[in-house]
Amino acid sequence: MRYAEFDGVLGKFQNNPLDIKNSDTLEYLREVFSFHLHNSPYWMGLNERLTPDLDEIFQGDLKEVFENLLNTGLMVHEEYLRTHWLEFVPGNYRGHVRFYQSSGTTRERAIGHWDGEYLHYLHTYLRAALDSIYGLNRIYTEEHQMRTLAHGPYGWYQDEISELVWSYGGVLYFIGMETDGIKKVLAERGIGEVLRLLDPLVKYTHRVMEADRINTVRSAPPLMTLFEPYWENIETAIISGVGIDYSFFKYLSEKFSETKLIPMYGYYGFGDLVGIMHAKSFWYYPNYPFTVVFPVRNDGGYDVVEYGERGQVGMLIARPELLIVKLEDETAVRTPPQRPFRWDGFGDPERRVVG
Repeated sequence: MRYAEFDGVLGKFQNNPLDIKNSDTLEYLREVFSFHLHNSPYWMGLNERLTPDLDEIFQGDLKEVFENLLNTGLMVHEEYLRTHWLEFVPGNYRGHVRFYQSSGTTRERAIGHWDGEYLHYLHTYLRAALDSIYGLNRIYTEEHQMRTLAHGPYGWYQDEISELVWSYGGVLYFIGMETDGIKKVLAERGIGEVLRLLDPLVKYTHRVMEADRINTVRSAPPLMTLFEPYWENIETAIISGVGIDYSFFKYLSEKFSETKLIPMYGYYGFGDLVGIMHAKSFWYYPNYPFTVVFPVRNDGGYDVVEYGERGQVGMLIARPELLIVKLEDETAVRTPPQRPFRWDGFGDPERRVVG
């Protein structure tokens, strides 16, 4: 099975990735599950042990189906996924597969895989959301070039930010960094120690900012301090990672008074999700139909929490090359659809830093 075989739902996605209906997502998910249960080693083994009935699981709306998946016991445990990643690759899969590592900022690195074609769909979602919400297509034109500096780990992140910048006709400086365990260092020893560990990044960031007129930056909250001397030139700042909250954005809006601030939520299994500041909260919306996120509670069975309630983050990543159902070591608030998105999101995620 390849992406081209989902021409119905993914054809709609190509036309407008922000107009995917829950019924479209359910249709797509059913086909992805059927494929992996018969072709991926992990899911084939689970199919033999539990014999899940897709006719029963895919009853009701998307929320109910998500609950059915969890209550049928289809969750993948984090440590198993971390050490048995090859079991999640479909047998004899003929796409353009690349294996990536997670950044390792909060816990030991995991390895996951993407089909190169997924980057195309991820990019389509990002462009549509960023243009609709933040109007980047009106800022960066043939008369005004995007000139970007991005910090981050190598892997999917570098590919994703490259495609995004190039799509606006921009140029990109990418300064890679070693992020293994860095959130623990920040929490215990402060930003000074983080910057000391990232001395090459600090050095080359200043070198680029002094030489070129950078107007767009992508970085993590603690590193935004490096751009403060150049605030007058920076039109857009895309920020993801620990520390995104109202007080931090209030501080940034004072330091970068003319800058459009954009929150994102990144995860190695699916890339970036676009966020919206809503009152004093930050709401993130997955790229349906590939990624579904619901906060849940477990009171003798898993239930999706009500809007405005906080629960453990439940995640479904479903693509021809990869299928994962898992619970994250993280909590978030369930948020209702918010224009331009037609589906639920999650807000103010909080993750425990693992030592």
